[in-house]
Amino acid sequence: MMASITAAETRAEFTKLIRLPAYVIPTLAFPLAFYAFFGLAFGAQHAIAGTTMATYLLATYGAFGVVGCALFGFGVSVAVERGQGWLLVKRASPMPPAAYVLAKLFTSMAFAAVVVLMLFAVGAEFGGVRLAPQTWITLFAVLVVGSIPFAAIGLAIGSIAGPNSAPAIVNLIFLPMSFAAGLWIPIEALPPVVANIAPYLPTYHLGQLALGTLGAGHGSAALHVLALLAWALAGAGLAAYGLRRDEGRTYG
Repeated sequence: MMASITAAETRAEFTKLIRLPAYVIPTLAFPLAFYAFFGLAFGAQHAIAGTTMATYLLATYGAFGVVGCALFGFGVSVAVERGQGWLLVKRASPMPPAAYVLAKLFTSMAFAAVVVLMLFAVGAEFGGVRLAPQTWITLFAVLVVGSIPFAAIGLAIGSIAGPNSAPAIVNLIFLPMSFAAGLWIPIEALPPVVANIAPYLPTYHLGQLALGTLGAGHGSAALHVLALLAWALAGAGLAAYGLRRDEGRTYG
């Protein structure tokens, strides 16, 4: 029963989002456009550890893309549905609450997979990116699975922010975090004051995990995973608080 409900909810969620240009264009087109502009323009130049700029930025813009899918898919979507009263309807229905969250998670991961595959195709065809098959698979898995902590952060935003303020809040969090984490340009090129902030950001740890698959990352992979888990737990805890607060306002 749980599996069939989750599958039906996932199909509905995917269909809804793919029909929304306000979601599809930023999440699919922007990472591709930025990578084409920066990654392909400087593709033959070396960044660090003997990795070409096109290869280096393939990992970081891949991280940028999957983070956007998760934050917008959860943060804005949940806030809008809360504002429209859909969460009240779902709460009153027999649908398990986990099915609602899993459907959004599977949908955001599906979009993340599409973003990553599009970037891979452009990088390989036009950027001269050449990786071993195992490296392609590992990088893909790291990026798609690495979007999960940001789904928790997005759920926290969507559970607390209002439907009108959620898009602005997501952008205010998403864009500065991406820049300061070195997802747009290599972190070595950032001012020291910005680079010193990066290790405290979840985007930095996902970017370094992705770069680590190419041999260009910094720090311990285990440390990056633990940092992302901590952010995921914090996001889940804040989301639970926000949803309980809503339930208390509704029924209290």
